[in-house]
Amino acid sequence: MTQRAIPCLLMRGGTSRGPYFKAEDLPADIGERDRVLLAAMGSPDARQIDGLGGADTLTSKVAIISPSERDGVDINYLFAQVTIDKPIVDTNPSCGNMLSGVGPAALELGMMQAQDGETPVVIFNENTSSRIEAVIQTPGGHVCYDGDARIDGVPGTAAPIVMNFMDVVGSKTGAFFPTGNPVDVIDGVDVSCVDVAMPMIHMRASDFGITGHESRAELDANTALIERVEPIRRKAGELMGFGDVTDMVVPKVGLLAAPGAGGDICSRYYTPLKLHATHAVTGAVCVASAASVPGTLAYSLATPSHENPRDFVIEHPSGQIEVRIETSGEGASTDVVRAGILRTARLIMRGEVMVPA
Repeated sequence: MTQRAIPCLLMRGGTSRGPYFKAEDLPADIGERDRVLLAAMGSPDARQIDGLGGADTLTSKVAIISPSERDGVDINYLFAQVTIDKPIVDTNPSCGNMLSGVGPAALELGMMQAQDGETPVVIFNENTSSRIEAVIQTPGGHVCYDGDARIDGVPGTAAPIVMNFMDVVGSKTGAFFPTGNPVDVIDGVDVSCVDVAMPMIHMRASDFGITGHESRAELDANTALIERVEPIRRKAGELMGFGDVTDMVVPKVGLLAAPGAGGDICSRYYTPLKLHATHAVTGAVCVASAASVPGTLAYSLATPSHENPRDFVIEHPSGQIEVRIETSGEGASTDVVRAGILRTARLIMRGEVMVPA
């Protein structure tokens, strides 16, 4: 069988992992591009045995990057979620964890010149039409991966990457509250439909007979829970303007609870049928933003605070993630001025992935 070689970097970005491609190295036709990505990751197959995927939603991800011609922007980033067991490549959502590897990847691939000390990289997220500034450690003009920064869900420490999110309100729908309400009722359950960085539906964990502090293994084994949540997610997707979301990974689901380990709120984030081992970065921005607006479910469960900006700590199955959130306005007119998160990344491999010609 003839094979084709496609250059890429295999990187860990935050608590996710996947190949980073130059857009110019992939087919321009979307259908052909998606077939290449499926082959590269080894989908559809539950083990992804014939590709780079790790048989987990967190390791079946792809970043596609290119130099940007937009004013004040350095790099364009398109995220693709490659479904493990179906021939589906979804570019509707974004991924803030993979995003944390975009700056280092762009520097490694020579798309821009690293500065001595730190290099700010302004990224345009094509999935959400938003800008993010990532500050990369580059002593001597080279990307540094060694450091003392630690993030829950990743062993060891690494160099810090400071990420500042902008233009995140209404990432897909154009509104903070796509339904116009801070709370809706679907199938008798209170739901907050929120679109900040990532479209999500927030629900109280207690409304499903759980505490919200269960482990990933416990919740993944709770098939009855998914059978209750998924119909609500699909109806919420229609209310938010997405139409039939049966085969879409947006909106995501956040089952929320009051904090129990010194944080400000506890969140179990679904992707959407499996629980995230930690918490999505964009989902963390969404939860923290919603918790800043009175009337939302997140606000009712979070530790009270009138600070603005505020350091907001979200508890998740592997520990905590912290968001520095700054807002302006009130209610449905709330705008997120800036959301800052610390992440890390690591270059694992550089080379070529082979796909059938």
